[in-house]
Amino acid sequence: AESGIAKLVSPVVWFYAPDFDAEQIGEVPFLTKYAESGFEAVWFASAFKGTTGPTQAWPPLSYHLKNHLSWLKVMQALPQLAPLRFQGIVLTGWQRYDHYSVLCELLPVSIPSLAICLQTLVNG
Repeated sequence: AESGIAKLVSPVVWFYAPDFDAEQIGEVPFLTKYAESGFEAVWFASAFKGTTGPTQAWPPLSYHLKNHLSWLKVMQALPQLAPLRFQGIVLTGWQRYDHYSVLCELLPVSIPSLAICLQTLVNG
């Protein structure tokens, strides 16, 4: 808090699990540590592809859909969890697990997952 970094950057909570609840995100080390450090807002991060296995060929739609539905619940519960403001959500699509891995879930086969995830975030 003394460094003043909270005025310069915004933290991002990365969580790709399909089923989680707001209490898990509100516990240490997630939101509590950011609020105690002086941050006023937080970003969340989800994914539409590339987080379920290094050799995955097709994105599991229900896995990613459930992740986004869980994030929507966290967004609704945020005022009760921490004195933080929700800044936004980063919708990621990972191409590989590391620089030496093969490509996973190429974009053309992942477009349906992207569409479902975007519609879920926009419309609930």
